Amino acid sequence: MTQPVLSPEEIERYARHIVLRGVGGPGQQRLRAARVLVIGAGGLGAPLLQYLAAAGVGLIGVVDDDHVSLSNLQRQVLHRTEDVGRAKVDSAADAIARLNPHVEVKLHALRLTEANARALVAGYDVIADGSDNFATRYSVSDACFYERRPLVTAAVGAFDGSLTVLKPYEAGPNGEPNPTYRCLFPQAPPSRLAPNCAEIGVLGALTGILGAMMALEVVREIVGFGENLVGRLVLLDALDMRFETVRYRWDPENALNGATSAAASASQLPAGSALTAAIRGTR
Repeated sequence: MTQPVLSPEEIERYARHIVLRGVGGPGQQRLRAARVLVIGAGGLGAPLLQYLAAAGVGLIGVVDDDHVSLSNLQRQVLHRTEDVGRAKVDSAADAIARLNPHVEVKLHALRLTEANARALVAGYDVIADGSDNFATRYSVSDACFYERRPLVTAAVGAFDGSLTVLKPYEAGPNGEPNPTYRCLFPQAPPSRLAPNCAEIGVLGALTGILGAMMALEVVREIVGFGENLVGRLVLLDALDMRFETVRYRWDPENALNGATSAAASASQLPAGSALTAAIRGTR
């Protein structure tokens, strides 16, 4: 595919990428040609969208059906006080335009569901999920499996967070399928074990750290430097400022691409599957 030609203004704007070994001019052109879908314009989505726009991703899709509230502004740094009451997708589009006019934004002012997930992700090259509920995360991850799209996904709790990358439609070096969400978190937690941020709170800067890390992994998927997080889960404990990376593998019993369910259709997947309480559902 022919890569887009960068204008003189873009060459100056992205100069620090262009001189960076591992990105360079070809990498910046790949970013310019890329289409990235961001699920959620909240605590994780806000810094993620800012860094993707600053990096020069050519087209960014934003999925969110919520409106900006005053209590969002402690962590959702994409939005301003004067945006309170506006649709988050509209506020996000204005913020991206202010940051980088070379980026095209496509707005999806809706809630992603099992019914519309595949159609949404099919139009993009990389998907980044910063949603705040379990059902959405599983709908996104299943859709990405069927549409063969890499998924960068993160979640935060009050003082903790996690991040991984999923490519379960590919095999690993040992010939075994890459793991899915259902390998990592096969069962939904009881609601009492997964309180939302309105109940337990969330440290604002923590969402910034995880959102920026999501942007790093999206850029990695597009440009192709270093080692990605497929089969690895990064855990952040903000109380003790400690990072830990754990490896996880494909579970042949998982309901998505397990040994007996590789040909299962989306309609046959268990309803209500979700993350465990190890990953909280806040943003």
